Amino acid sequence: MSLSDSDREIITTELGREPTRAEAALFENLWSEHCAYRSSRPLLGAFDSEGEHVVVGPGDDAAVVALPDPGTGESSGTYITLGIESHNHPSYVDPYDGAATGIGGIVRDTLSMGAYPLALTDSLYFGGFDREHTRYLLEGVVEGISDYGNAIGVPTVGGSLAFHPDYEGNPLVNVACVGLVTEDRLVTAEAQKAGNALVLVGNATGRDGLGGASFASEDLAEDAETEDRPAVQVGDPYAEKLLIEANEMLVDEGLVESARDLGAAGLGGASSELVAKGGLGARIDLNSVHQREPDMNAMEILLAESQERMCYEVRPENVDRVEEIAARFDLGCSVIGEVSEGNYTCTFGGSEAQRVREPQGGSPSPSEVRCTSEDASDGPGGEQGEPRGRETVVDVPPGFLTDGAPMNDLDYVEPEEPAREVPDVDIEEAFREVVSSPNTASKEWVYRQYDHEVGLRTAVKPGDDAAVLAIRDADAASSADRGRGSDLAISAGADPNWTAADPYEGARAVAVENATNLAAKGATPLAAVDCLNGGNPEKPDVYGGFRAIVSGLADACSALAVPVVGGNVSLYNDSATGPIPPTPTLAMVGTVDDRDAPPTRLAGEGSLLVVGDPVLTGDATPELGGSELLARVGGSDRFPAPAENAPAFAGALAGIANDEGTLAVHDASHGGLAVTLAEMVGEAGARVDLSGGPALGRLFNERAGRAVIETTDPDAVRERFSGVAPVVEIGEATPEETLEIATDVGELVSDADEIAALRDVLARELD
Repeated sequence: MSLSDSDREIITTELGREPTRAEAALFENLWSEHCAYRSSRPLLGAFDSEGEHVVVGPGDDAAVVALPDPGTGESSGTYITLGIESHNHPSYVDPYDGAATGIGGIVRDTLSMGAYPLALTDSLYFGGFDREHTRYLLEGVVEGISDYGNAIGVPTVGGSLAFHPDYEGNPLVNVACVGLVTEDRLVTAEAQKAGNALVLVGNATGRDGLGGASFASEDLAEDAETEDRPAVQVGDPYAEKLLIEANEMLVDEGLVESARDLGAAGLGGASSELVAKGGLGARIDLNSVHQREPDMNAMEILLAESQERMCYEVRPENVDRVEEIAARFDLGCSVIGEVSEGNYTCTFGGSEAQRVREPQGGSPSPSEVRCTSEDASDGPGGEQGEPRGRETVVDVPPGFLTDGAPMNDLDYVEPEEPAREVPDVDIEEAFREVVSSPNTASKEWVYRQYDHEVGLRTAVKPGDDAAVLAIRDADAASSADRGRGSDLAISAGADPNWTAADPYEGARAVAVENATNLAAKGATPLAAVDCLNGGNPEKPDVYGGFRAIVSGLADACSALAVPVVGGNVSLYNDSATGPIPPTPTLAMVGTVDDRDAPPTRLAGEGSLLVVGDPVLTGDATPELGGSELLARVGGSDRFPAPAENAPAFAGALAGIANDEGTLAVHDASHGGLAVTLAEMVGEAGARVDLSGGPALGRLFNERAGRAVIETTDPDAVRERFSGVAPVVEIGEATPEETLEIATDVGELVSDADEIAALRDVLARELD
């Protein structure tokens, strides 16, 4: 690890001296793109992050939003937390541990707010499915998420999975977590008072994950899978489960003044950020940190990203009780220093100061790992009043360390509009190609490996447009479950085909599609968090695409009146195979008043209507840019921009989803109407007529902000959408398990079994 010359000059000028080795390493990590957002922070002001129900916005470990009371609509005393993060580079180098520790990190972000984790989503992006290496990465990532999430008892209820050739050398693993907390239990990452103790609770510190933040801030090299493996953390889900329960008890008893989980930049990052947010300093004794490896130096102790660790601010009179609770859950516990006025300082007594006390019978358990401080010879940096032999290895202003990095002023090139080159394709061949694509195929192979029902809150399970969690009247999963609030719907994901075709409009479509997914379950959007993934921002074309997805996502969320309350940025997702497509993963939550929202599968008893599709009325050109059809057969086209009245559309769709005449609702987006109708067929079928215009355009365009509705009351649908969006009756649902689609170039006929076989490509190829 090394500082750039320009950063070193800034630091030397501020400190009035050269930084120590430990300071240089701290600055190198905390001023990295991964931590400091040097290329993205100037753009993030485009997002609206305030709203009626927003309690804690961007800047903390997780955002906090009050659930509205279902009776009054006013903010209730029941809060949810929202967080999202990426673990992209680690998941390429070590897919199992990279993905698993991504889950562990986002769960600890939830814990640090005093919340109990309720549910997870995973949005995964890989190279071409036909590549052996892609399948290796996919299987390892899914297994890592499954093993970790299942072991800690937090259900994975939703997400997305996409394949695109430009992820070949750099897959993306974006995970989000929703937690539950009440007003009286809320904790933040802002230190409260000088004199309070800083207590480290959790697993012992080793050398794993060293330099993880700086590793995540550079392009992946061809030899990354071997050379960068030491930068990948190793998870222990059973310790995380103990930490979840210990954290719950600590918060219940009011023992925590503030908290931060140890993630990027390890102890140095967590402790310095904690005190800097409170305008305070810290005095930390690195020899007091419980360790699992001998002879660790100061830099290693500060920057190791060993997992399952939390840093708590605790009043002095409560330290003994915190230690008792940690011991009860067999977790290590170290009083590592105290909150202070002034600088962030760390002392260290030399490698000979580390000793590990082993219990009888062999290796130490986490709770029995302790360090003793023994005198060493005096060294440079020792200060008057310190124990003999200690050196002050870090002595810097905390705000300068955490927020002093200069922002990058980068050149950019606006994305070009694609040409219109749509090939002539046989309609039956096109249907088979798109319905059987890994991108539109059933994702059951993935989510069946996750325990999505643990906690007994999952009212609508994975595989639907959105998951629904029961918040009201549920059996208490924890003492955090108090007060009232609406139930919660969750949707998460992005589509690289869309943003590769048109970064701005594609990002707008990502927001509109997630809102439509929620509305299909009768939910009203409440808030969102984003994970903005891009390639090397130093390349003007790459940075131009990244700027465009930020603008598109921000504009769409503002139009939807959905505050973006937090998020994550991951840049330098670039490798020998080139940059990734700009990928704006969005996790959006909405409130639900009726858990019995209609399913996506047809009942076989009603009329079929498409809402929000101007192509079917002849009022829009059927553009195929960003579609799965063109991804499969080649060609290019403009991306169909979503409608400007998306908020009114989402409100109308949520209203009709709760109408008693509505039997089924399904968002129409990925794969177009062809895939939407194929997904709705099961124990019932459909007979529809899409003639009257270009067959490929009508079947396969992926304009966001549309839905297919099965209803026994078509007039109610027309009335609900009057003045909002076009409504076109395309046919009827039937008891027969067959899909029949009439077009201008012929009729498509497929039975449910044939469609299921086409859509089962993941299981067929991976089982």
